[in-house]
Amino acid sequence: MKTLIRLMLLSFVIAGGVAIASADMPGYHPTYVHALSDLRDARAHLDYHTPNEKRDAEEDRAIQAITGAIDAAKRAAIEDGKDVKDALPVDVRLPRTDRYHKALELLGTAHRDVSTREDNPRARELQSQAIARIDEARHIVEKLIERYH
Repeated sequence: MKTLIRLMLLSFVIAGGVAIASADMPGYHPTYVHALSDLRDARAHLDYHTPNEKRDAEEDRAIQAITGAIDAAKRAAIEDGKDVKDALPVDVRLPRTDRYHKALELLGTAHRDVSTREDNPRARELQSQAIARIDEARHIVEKLIERYH
């Protein structure tokens, strides 16, 4: 009888431990932190200019769209309890069109990262805003590539 009671008590302890552990398991969330890094890097590639390059109004629009995407993704990341970090430095040796191509590549990666399934209902609207702003920036950068290619 004592053995049966001990086994039942042990099973309750194990069941309670499993319940507590599964409560701390993260759900499905986009990889906002990686997307933020790519978005900041893309913005930096568009923002950098050599002394003989003039700033383009379309570049400013793309930078504004990326900044909006960063804001929405950062708020969604914070909503999901993620830590947000700063961007990497730009390779200043890249010519203007190569910086555009790099920015477009980074925006594509950020779009994929942000678009994964989000199970936090409060972060879904922010996720949608980030995706819309990333898509806007991608469209502008594609036009810049055509213009300067």
